[in-house]
Amino acid sequence: MATLDDRGRVADRQMTAALNWTATTRLNIRHHDGLLAVTADPHGVFKLSKQGHVRLPADVRRAGHLRSGDRVLLVAHLDRQAITVFPPVALDQLVLPVLPGGEDL
Repeated sequence: MATLDDRGRVADRQMTAALNWTATTRLNIRHHDGLLAVTADPHGVFKLSKQGHVRLPADVRRAGHLRSGDRVLLVAHLDRQAITVFPPVALDQLVLPVLPGGEDL
């Protein structure tokens, strides 16, 4: 889990290091079915911050219903050079139905 800061940065350098992403790595970031997909893309218009953080653009944060301080789950796909970002609302949709009494929480 990582926390989204007020500038849209997700501070998890272990994830980007595992993917061998650097400040020069170009990224494609998009919203898809409630999740956010961050992929290495030589034609991508985004890149990591100088500190090695993924910065989610405002329009993508809005689409994912993300606010400053939200905790997100990051899942790395090493073979695809990608990270899937699970916003809180997506985690609720996945977890609550399988918890005993989860729908009532």
